[in-house]
Order: sequence, then C-alpha cells, then structure tokens
Amino acid sequence: MPTTLPVPIEFRLPQGWQAAPPDEVGASDVAFIALHPHPDAGFTANITIDGEYRPDNATLADIADASVQRLCEVADSVVVTSRREIGSTDAPALTQRLSISAVSGGVLRDLVQSHVYLSMLDIEDPHKRAVVRMVLTATAAQHDSVLGDFQDFLRTVRPDTDNGS
Repeated sequence: MPTTLPVPIEFRLPQGWQAAPPDEVGASDVAFIALHPHPDAGFTANITIDGEYRPDNATLADIADASVQRLCEVADSVVVTSRREIGSTDAPALTQRLSISAVSGGVLRDLVQSHVYLSMLDIEDPHKRAVVRMVLTATAAQHDSVLGDFQDFLRTVRPDTDNGS
C-alpha cells in the first residue's frame, strides 16, 4: 500500500509524464509516482514523492544521508556526486545527486537520482515539521535529457491550502 504524505501538496506534471498507481509499478514505499513516456534501454525514468513527519532535530543533510544509506543496502554502489542546501530559513531545502549501480529488471544499470528535500512546518502547529522528498530516477544516459522536466515539475510544487478541509 502506498504511503501518504504528511502534508498536502499540489503540483503539475511535465507534458507526457503519466501518474501510475505506486503498488502496480513496484513503488509501494512512495505516495506518488509519475513515469516518463519514453523508456531508455528498458528502464523508465520516474519521479517519486514521499515524506514523513520529523519531530526530531535531524537536519536535511542528516535525512539525505539516511536516504543514501538505505540505497546502499540495495544497490551495488552509491556515490553522492553533489549536494547543496537551497531555500530560505523559513523554507529550507536540500538537493543532492547520486550515481547508482543497481539491478533493475534483472539488468545491472547505471542510474542517476536527483533528490530534493523540502522542510515544511505544519500551519496549525509550527512545532510539527514535515519533510517531503521528490526524486527523479533515470538511466545515466537519459538523466540530463529529463532533468529539465524535473526542474519544471519542482517549480510547480507548493502546499495545498485548498484541500477541502
């Protein structure tokens, strides 16, 4: 069963990308997944979204380190090729790029992931902090050609203040 996000967000997918049920595409640990319309060498680039409440004092770098550690448990190799803090004091964020060698679909693949972590305070209780993670995963050969789509997607992400409550 897919996870749910700790805070409601809204966004627009880039043209051609299609949402898919996470359970049906083997991504049951995310709240949302979108697939690129043109696979590369049998691998479909994807954008995933997940998140959790973080009542602790972990920094975004600590949370990003934990993501890397989890990937190391399932991949042949994981290398952080870049990491940068972005955003503001009121809306901190962190980006990182990873080079990964992992088996997918029975084939050892060279993949690249671009991660973006957004820290969001609960509007009704500012002591509650949620961290939402958005990840682009693509083959090393296709990553740069879909990165612009991911950046376009990121520009549309915002809190959903009209979620019917």
